[in-house]
Amino acid sequence: MAAYDLIAPVGSFDKWPDGMRAEMEANRDSPIVGSMLVSETERIRVWHLLVPAGQRCSFHCHVLDYFWTCHTHGRARGYYEDGSITETVHYPGDTMHNSYGVGERLVHSVENIGATDLLFTTVEYMQSANAPLPVPDAVRQKASA
Repeated sequence: MAAYDLIAPVGSFDKWPDGMRAEMEANRDSPIVGSMLVSETERIRVWHLLVPAGQRCSFHCHVLDYFWTCHTHGRARGYYEDGSITETVHYPGDTMHNSYGVGERLVHSVENIGATDLLFTTVEYMQSANAPLPVPDAVRQKASA
């Protein structure tokens, strides 16, 4: 598992780019934890998240227990709802497990600060302490014709 380096402590919203805090507030309850929901059953949701070099994914909310695995090398900066900022180096196979108790959640955004695209798979467990947030059809993988 990659180590996260804290580069700005809790309350460091003044170090965030302009407009980012408003984006976070607008997406505080966003269930879109990836670029595309590729599979869903009564037990799991499987997401792919592609963050191109120099880009950032939108803020989103985790309420379910989950894990992610990175498939590529790269560098990322994380922005968290408490105002903190982290940086980390990811590598293929880098994996992290997270779990949340009743009422707990994580709101964050991931920025790719490296020169290569970052690709992750995230698996959410539907039977977690919190109810799953409803996912809009727009992010569900469509069957090819």
